[in-house]
Amino acid sequence: MNIRLKLEEREELILGPFAQRSGKTRGRLREETECDIRPAFQHDRDRITHSKAFRRLKHKTQVFLTPAGDHYRTRLTHTLEVAQIGRTIARALALNEDLVEAISLGHDLGHTPFGHAGEEVLNRIHAGGFRHYEQSLRVVDILEKEGQGLNLTAEVRDGILKHSKGKGSVVIQDDCDKPLTKEAEVVRVADIIAYINHDIDDAMRGNVIHDNDLPRESIKYLGETSSDRIDAMVRGVIQETLKNIDARISVGAELEHHMVTLRDFLYDRVYDSVTVHQDFLKCSRIIEDLYTYFLRNKDAFLDETKKNEYYDDPAVCVCDFIAGMTDRYAFNLFEKIFLPLPWKMQI
Repeated sequence: MNIRLKLEEREELILGPFAQRSGKTRGRLREETECDIRPAFQHDRDRITHSKAFRRLKHKTQVFLTPAGDHYRTRLTHTLEVAQIGRTIARALALNEDLVEAISLGHDLGHTPFGHAGEEVLNRIHAGGFRHYEQSLRVVDILEKEGQGLNLTAEVRDGILKHSKGKGSVVIQDDCDKPLTKEAEVVRVADIIAYINHDIDDAMRGNVIHDNDLPRESIKYLGETSSDRIDAMVRGVIQETLKNIDARISVGAELEHHMVTLRDFLYDRVYDSVTVHQDFLKCSRIIEDLYTYFLRNKDAFLDETKKNEYYDDPAVCVCDFIAGMTDRYAFNLFEKIFLPLPWKMQI
């Protein structure tokens, strides 16, 4: 019995006309025999979940570096929140939840240690620059499984590459920038919904901002609590999108205004604040010193990575190594290389 085929038949019955069917994927980088139990996107999700890069996300910064509290977000919890929000939207719009989940779980696999501070310094010092969404694709295509990659479907790979929006519009305006699927557009919106709300939550927990600092007009429109605001944003995406006969992912002008207002507030009062920025500067130095050291010391690089030779251009190999580090690994490695070991008393 081929369970996968039965699940693909079920998709035909429950998914909407604009959803991406698992059985109609554009294929993988390398041909392979498909699983007889899991449809293609579910299989991709499982491959990502079991990857080393995914496990490392639990020790990578979201916003606050090495926070003392237990409840601050990490890159892993951010990823899980994106997946949860994305699946809620996808189910309401009759889109493929497995595809949304796979893209969500893979979208930040290429993120550096120390959050965007690490990304900024690698982009500055590495020839050709560095962008985490491109590195995420490189992780799943090349770096995982000792250079074999995960061999994901074209739709998941495309969604990973095109998830990032920076300070751009909440929804994609230019057709040239649109991903292959509606599911990937959902992940893009789910990403911003997640980080706007959990970064405000963490910033308040860390006393970087306080409740009365938040833009009152937007809080009045969206809700006083993080839960209320997520609910308002998710409902807004669903309701506005259902108005479009072509299922164009939309948020509406008023909701987008308030989402952008909160995002701009985060950049001004949190991401670029003295408290956060000072720590980022310190961590940027760690990244830069490690990159320079390993680029100049081939033997040290090969010894630390347990490789016999470079697998690509030396600078690319070092960049891959640095980008894949967790925060604590980078801290410990910097300490081992650049700080003197404490004296040990002889008894």
